[in-house]
Amino acid sequence: MLQTIPEIIAHRGYSYVAPENTLAAINLAWLVGADGVEIDIYLTTDNRIVLFHDRTTARTTGVDLTVSESSFDQLRALDLGKWKGDQWEGERIATLEEVLPTIPEGKRMFVEIKCQSEIIPHFLEILDASGCKEDQVAVICFYEDVIRDIKAIRPSLEAYWLCWTDRKPADELIEIAKSSDADGLDAMICEAFNEEFVSKVRDAGLGVYVWTVDDDAEALRMAALGVDGITTNRPPEITALLGGRR
Repeated sequence: MLQTIPEIIAHRGYSYVAPENTLAAINLAWLVGADGVEIDIYLTTDNRIVLFHDRTTARTTGVDLTVSESSFDQLRALDLGKWKGDQWEGERIATLEEVLPTIPEGKRMFVEIKCQSEIIPHFLEILDASGCKEDQVAVICFYEDVIRDIKAIRPSLEAYWLCWTDRKPADELIEIAKSSDADGLDAMICEAFNEEFVSKVRDAGLGVYVWTVDDDAEALRMAALGVDGITTNRPPEITALLGGRR
């Protein structure tokens, strides 16, 4: 059995089974024992924060709306479940207010901000009103300026810079993360995500997470490298593979 088991983070909820970024997928992820849930958020035209991954709604609803250019009522009217299966028909877009209270004690939610810094004050207001402990939520984002801005306002909130491991050398990725005041890297799995990469990130005093790992051999390799967390579409299978709960 592995001595250290990384956090197992359900990608967009338990999206292998349930429609991604919905309350159904999130609640199912907690039910199957995920340590964390990753979600994606946008700000609507009427300043509501909704869970959605794509820029538009076409892929998962069949209706082509740009999320950031739509109102909450327009988005809430869409069916996000039927594309995944008839049993999910009627599943609606979720709000940040709805999902934060689902986080069980000892678990946490990784919130990917998909837009720019205009969402930050609304995000922090909802977080503060949710009753969640601050250590139950971490921010992740590809935009280093968003990471920098949120850390400037709320330095105690964990924030990780999402990056493509194969597009820049490790030293450059680390430099960007540190200049953004990020707590670490949340990096794409690839051949370049190796022992040397993890060692350099650790030596820089940064945390290291990896996405998206569904292959058993790659999950074992990541665990052996000592990553802090693995984002996966298969949380119960990867948890069982790595030896169960911590």
